[in-house]
Amino acid sequence: MSPSIFEIALAAPAATAALAAQLAAVLRPGDIIALHGDLGAGKSTLARGLLHGLGWPGDVPSPTYTLVQPYDPPDLPFPVWHVDLYRLESPAEADALGLFETDAALIIEWPERLGARLPAEALHLTLSGSGDDVRTLTWDAAPAWEGRWPPPFPR
Repeated sequence: MSPSIFEIALAAPAATAALAAQLAAVLRPGDIIALHGDLGAGKSTLARGLLHGLGWPGDVPSPTYTLVQPYDPPDLPFPVWHVDLYRLESPAEADALGLFETDAALIIEWPERLGARLPAEALHLTLSGSGDDVRTLTWDAAPAWEGRWPPPFPR
């Protein structure tokens, strides 16, 4: 593992939501969070937890069909876009979404669909496991996240 790659076990959806709240506390406008993992691994659970951690009071539907679901002040401190690229056929299709022409923080599910278009400063979070079993979260924190992520975890 490189020095920037870390891993933690998440015993339940509540643990995923708690970790997402820690991430919400350090999220800034323009940040990019790339959520990797198979179907059912918990990417949407983490995105929901992050948005609720930022203060979103309502439901957080998956943007599977809309591709981009924006969340804006006054309910959040700054704009956040929840993006689901599962249905993208090619990286070029992402250009029409204007993902990198906004100052909103981006939470991107299925970021691998962007190919080389995904900026290097993204925080890569990979969830593995499914169902009610323990999930594993692995992350690779780019230098832009230094001092913000990972948070201090109890040992």
